[in-house]
Amino acid sequence: MEENNTPAEEKEEQLTSAEKGTAPEGAPQEKPNKAVDFLANILRGAAIGVALIIPGFSGGSVAAILGIYEKLVGSIADIFKKFKQSFVFLLPIAIGMVLGIAALIFPIQWALTHYPMPTVTLFVGLSLGGLPSITEKLKGRPKWHNAIAFLIPCAVAACMLFLPTGANVDLFHLDVGGYFLLVLVGMAGACALVVPGISGSMLLLILGYYTPIVEVVTQNLLKGLNIGVSVLVLLCAGIGVLVGFFAVSVVMKYLLKKFPRGTHFAILGFVLGSIAAVYYTTVQNTPASLSYLYASPWYWVVTVLLFCVGVALSYTLVWFARKKRRENKPQTK
Repeated sequence: MEENNTPAEEKEEQLTSAEKGTAPEGAPQEKPNKAVDFLANILRGAAIGVALIIPGFSGGSVAAILGIYEKLVGSIADIFKKFKQSFVFLLPIAIGMVLGIAALIFPIQWALTHYPMPTVTLFVGLSLGGLPSITEKLKGRPKWHNAIAFLIPCAVAACMLFLPTGANVDLFHLDVGGYFLLVLVGMAGACALVVPGISGSMLLLILGYYTPIVEVVTQNLLKGLNIGVSVLVLLCAGIGVLVGFFAVSVVMKYLLKKFPRGTHFAILGFVLGSIAAVYYTTVQNTPASLSYLYASPWYWVVTVLLFCVGVALSYTLVWFARKKRRENKPQTK
């Protein structure tokens, strides 16, 4: 017996086909440019990687703003079911993350040390300018449970600024329990990376692992010092990140499938709530020797200009992404 779809189901089927890059039967299909998509995903991965090294920013937020969050979570969750398809999508993003961290960890750390507020404000502008990629999925009148889904994550992200920062851990004198704890820390960092608005680097700061892990890379591994211990530390943290990635991605994929509207409201709450934590952390970590900069009007002029640049740049990317989706959307008669 032939099944008749309702107009809403037909519309959903068309949208699903467009998102997957396929058109309904009888509609013209454009052959995707795999090289361009590969390079674009490398750039997206680099942006996610940069978010990892800035306390207060979330790689999940960047993925949501770039419009690839759902596909990223789905690819990670389905890595064993659809290995080839997931691997092809995740590979350029992973390459981009590594390249972004390796290329920008020193410049960003320098900028955060010498010009913290303008640097952070630039990335806040990038985050806010890309919010339409999230809000476009919230069309329609919100219900009371949508408001709760927004307010609770917003409060949770904002309240992270009240958590005290832990003392730095000595990663070069760990016992077996210490390495096991490092795996758990990696899992926590991955959870924060996958969940938009929760900063993995901020969680590591609170736990006392952020600065030691950064120094393992910048002060030891890249300089050829303590290579054996450095590799072991990064390996344990990496194992935790991979396990956490998979576990949380499975959960997020389920939530996006079963409760898409509420989940997107929660994502928006996490992103907006984290901005307060970003600025609070920046002020708290600014050395006293740089406090004179806050009295300079030019300092704030540059800060505002960088905010505008960030908003304009990310909104332009969202606009081009929307334009591309409209062009690739199958035409129905």
